[in-house]
Amino acid sequence: MVKLIDVFEDERHWCLVMELMQGGELFDQILEKEFFSEQEAREACRSIIQAISYCHKQGIVHRDIKPENLLLQSKELGITSLKIADFGLARLLQENSMASTTCGTPGYVAPEVLMQQPYGKECDYWSIGVVTFILLSGTPPFYEEDNFALFEQIKACKYDFEVETW
Repeated sequence: MVKLIDVFEDERHWCLVMELMQGGELFDQILEKEFFSEQEAREACRSIIQAISYCHKQGIVHRDIKPENLLLQSKELGITSLKIADFGLARLLQENSMASTTCGTPGYVAPEVLMQQPYGKECDYWSIGVVTFILLSGTPPFYEEDNFALFEQIKACKYDFEVETW
């Protein structure tokens, strides 16, 4: 996770001083490379899963895992320097409790969230699966211009698996 270095506040603002992530977003790397090797994807997923596992052990569910929220510490270290950012939709869950708010980014959100069913940390792993699919294929598993149609695809787990791409 991106480190919080300091916090300053006045009557109207909070200023968070965060670790400098010079490598940019994973999203930009995906656009640049189109897809990653299995080894690169494995290293990226290892970093993401280790970080999210730590969050889950602390009772935190991120709820918005996507390439734009995965930052590279440096371009030189590449995919191995991934850190999770943007905890704006994160939620603290007590043991055995569930969340119910519909939130997340279209295309990465888990079916149970869209179906307004109680959900837990598993929703983060669904999003990591979507990111993994994109890393390996260069394409999203679910895609529709219209969000309603996209959500229906996700709820039905009807993903695009074009053999030529793989």
